[in-house]
Amino acid sequence: MGIMEPVSKKKVTITDNFFGFYTRLARETMIPYQWEVLNDRVIDAEPSHAVKNFKIAAGLEKGDFYGFVFQDSDVAKWLEAVGYSLMTHPDPELEKTADEIIDLIEKAQCPDGYLDTYYIINKNEKRWSNLCECHELYCAGHLIEAAVAYYEATGKDKLLKIACRFADLIDSVFGPEEGKIKGYPGHQEIELALVKLYKVTKNPKYLKLSTFFINERGKEPNYFIYEWEHVRGKVSHWSRREEPAPNLEYNQAHKPARQQEKAVGHAVRAVYMYSAMADIAYETADNELFEALKRLWRNITQRQMYITGGIGSTRHGEAFTFDYDLPNDTIYAETCASIGLVFFAHRMLKMHLSGEYGDVIEKVLYNLLPGSMSLNGREFFYVNPLEVWPKACDKDPGKHHVKPVRQKWFSCACCPPNIARLLTSLGDYIYSVNRDTLFTHLYIGGEVETEICNSKVLIRQNSKYPYQGEVNLTVLVDEPLNFNLALRIPSWCWNYELYINGQKQNYETKGGYAILNEKWNNGDNVKIIMDMPVEIMASNPKVRENAGKVCIMRGPLVYCIEEVDNGPNLSAITLCTDKELKTEKSKDLPDGTVIITGEGVRNVEDEWDDTLYRPYRKIKTLPVRIKAIPYYLWGNRGRGEMQVWIRGK
Repeated sequence: MGIMEPVSKKKVTITDNFFGFYTRLARETMIPYQWEVLNDRVIDAEPSHAVKNFKIAAGLEKGDFYGFVFQDSDVAKWLEAVGYSLMTHPDPELEKTADEIIDLIEKAQCPDGYLDTYYIINKNEKRWSNLCECHELYCAGHLIEAAVAYYEATGKDKLLKIACRFADLIDSVFGPEEGKIKGYPGHQEIELALVKLYKVTKNPKYLKLSTFFINERGKEPNYFIYEWEHVRGKVSHWSRREEPAPNLEYNQAHKPARQQEKAVGHAVRAVYMYSAMADIAYETADNELFEALKRLWRNITQRQMYITGGIGSTRHGEAFTFDYDLPNDTIYAETCASIGLVFFAHRMLKMHLSGEYGDVIEKVLYNLLPGSMSLNGREFFYVNPLEVWPKACDKDPGKHHVKPVRQKWFSCACCPPNIARLLTSLGDYIYSVNRDTLFTHLYIGGEVETEICNSKVLIRQNSKYPYQGEVNLTVLVDEPLNFNLALRIPSWCWNYELYINGQKQNYETKGGYAILNEKWNNGDNVKIIMDMPVEIMASNPKVRENAGKVCIMRGPLVYCIEEVDNGPNLSAITLCTDKELKTEKSKDLPDGTVIITGEGVRNVEDEWDDTLYRPYRKIKTLPVRIKAIPYYLWGNRGRGEMQVWIRGK
C-alpha cells in the first residue's frame, strides 16, 4: 500500500534562510526557555509545576499535585523536542539535563510500570476510572513518543524501557480479551505513539493495541456511556458533581472510526486520531481505513479549514462545528490542532501521491506555525485569530480566548512544546523516497542524503522561499545514476518552468508533482522558477463571515493588515480590487520581508457624529493606501487591530 517513506531528519540538514531562523530559535531559545518555565523559573509566566509534580511523585519533595490532569505531557513533549534536536545538533549539556529529568521520571514510576503523577500523588484517585476526561492514556502516549525520539537520538534506552514498562501495563489492562477493559482514551494520542513504539521495538503487540483502541472507539455498547454510568457514577472530574452523559461527537466516539465521514468534536483529538488511523492503515495495508481517512481529509480541507491552515472554529470545546462555519473573530484554531493536521497530512502522503497534502503542510508551516510564536521565541498564541479588535478581546466574554498579544505561557500549555517538537523535527517533512524516486515536498534549503536504486544520492537545495519562487537543486552522485526526481508544484502556482543545467525541460506530471526522469551526473542542476504574483482570494459564498470580503496572498503566504500601518477601525477600510497591488521590501520587519501595498478607501466616520443608525445613503469615503504584511509576523510591533479578510470592491 505504501508509496514512499519520509527521509529521516537525521539525513537532512536545514540551512534555509526562513526556516533556518526558526529551527535555530527552537533549538537555542525555545527549548532552554521552556525548561525554565517547566521548572517555574520564569517571572510573570503562568506556573507550570510539571517538573515539581514528578519530584513529589518520586518522593523527593512534599506537596500536592498542581495543574491540569495532563500536566505530565508538557515534560514529555519537551523531552521529545530535545530528542529531535540532539539528532541533528548534539549538545552534551542539553543531553545531561535530559538525562537528569529521565532519572527523575524513573524514580516516579510505580513498580508495576504505572506512571502518571496526578494519580500517583492523589492516592485516593482510582486508575483507569475516567478514561473520557482524565487523560492517563494521553500522557502515556506523549511519554512513549519522547522515549522513542530520545532513544533514536542518543541510543540511550532508559526512557524507552520506562515507556515499554508502562505500555506493557496498559496492554495488560486494555484489549478485546476476557477480563480486560474495552475502553479507549478521551484524548487520542497513545494510538500514534504505540505505532512508533512498535516500529522501534519491532514488538507487534504495540501495533495490535493501537489498532484495538481505534477499532473499539464508537462501538456499541459505547464505553464512554458505560463508564459514565457504571464506573464513575455520572460524576465529572472537572465539576466533581453529577453531569450529563458525555458528548460522543466531541470525543469522536459517536460511531466507529471507519464509518466517520465528517470531522467533529475537539479538533486536536480528531487529527491525532486520524494520524494514528493513517499509521495503522499504512502498517497493515488496511484500505477500508484509508478510504475513511480520505473522506475525513476532504471534509476538513474543503469545508472546515481556514486559509491559514487553522482548524477548529469554536472555543466551546476547542472544536469543529459544521461545514463552512469559519468565523474570523471568535475563531479558535488552536496551534496544536494545525500541528496535528501536519501530522495527518504527512502520513497520508506516504500512501497517496497528491500535492494537496504538501500544500496543507506548507500552508501551516508558512502561516499559522510561525505566527503562533513571537520572533524572540518566548511568547506564544494558543488561539490563532484572523481578526483582532483588542477592546473586544478585553471586554467581550465571547472573545476573551482571543489574545491581541502573545503570552509567556499558559495554564494549559500544550502548544509551546508542540511548536518546539515540530520545528526540531522539520527535516522529516521535506523529502520522501521509494525505490527509484526522490520526492521533494517542501522547498526548504539544505541538504539531504538518501539511497535510491541502491546507490547513495545527495541533493543540495537552495531555496528563495517564501518570498521568491526560485529553487535550485544540485544532484551529487558517485557515478551516473538513473532515477526520478519529483517536485511538488504548489496549488497556488499557475505558471512555472523547469530547467536542467540551464536547458528548459518537458516533463510528466503526476498527483501535483513534476517528475523528472534522468540519468543524473554529479553536479547536475535542476532549477524550478515559479511565478509568484499577488493574488486576491475569495471564499466560497457559503462562508458567511467572509461575504463581501477578500484576502491577499502571495505564494504560500497569507497577508493581513494591522492597525500600526493602517490606523484604527480596520473594518472601515475597503480594498480596491481593480487596482494594482505592489510589492516592496519592509523597513521595520525582519530583513527580506516583502510587504504589499494597494489602493483602498476608508469610510468617513466624522459625518456620523453620535448617530447610531440612520436611513441608508451612499457612505462618504476617502482614498487610503493600504499596507499588508505576512500574517505570520502580525503582533510583533505592539498591541493593535489585525484583519486577514478585508472588504473588497
